[in-house]
Amino acid sequence: MERLFRYTLTLLISTVALCQFIQVITRYLFETPVMGLEEVAVIPTMWLYILGSVNASREDTQIRANVLDIFLKTDRARAILQALSDTLSVIVSGWLALWAWDYFTYALRADKETPTLYLPTIIYEAALFLGLALMIAFTLWHLLRNLAFLTGLRSRPDHVAEDPAYPETSEVHEFQVLTEPHKDNRHD
Repeated sequence: MERLFRYTLTLLISTVALCQFIQVITRYLFETPVMGLEEVAVIPTMWLYILGSVNASREDTQIRANVLDIFLKTDRARAILQALSDTLSVIVSGWLALWAWDYFTYALRADKETPTLYLPTIIYEAALFLGLALMIAFTLWHLLRNLAFLTGLRSRPDHVAEDPAYPETSEVHEFQVLTEPHKDNRHD
């Protein structure tokens, strides 16, 4: 699943960047804008935003203010807080998904098209509902894992305690890998 999201998001962001590059070059260099390119660019842009949020839910790396984690001393207390947070996330996401479902069904009935290229708008209008459904599924998965830890079915919590002065994030790890001195075997 990691690979699927990595390649899909890379493809989407590359497509959005390419569309913007083409638009800038044709509009300002050749002074001839490409008609309909904005309509095409909306599709990967919308899916990029939504699938990026789904990926953050999958990795459980949504932006959150973890102020209380500093004061909580036990893994159990942190797991209770995380379970509460996941429960609230599922409730709010479910409420938003109901609205997104209403919009999705409206978009299916309306059968709208873009004004220039006549592309069906459901291609990108479906992203919101599908994305919210996936976010709910991944958040429920993390909630169940936290509840399993709290009930003793799992031995380790999802979020292992870390030193707040030295947080261990993927960015920190990548930086450490990039800055490690490389051994050059040619000079040994």
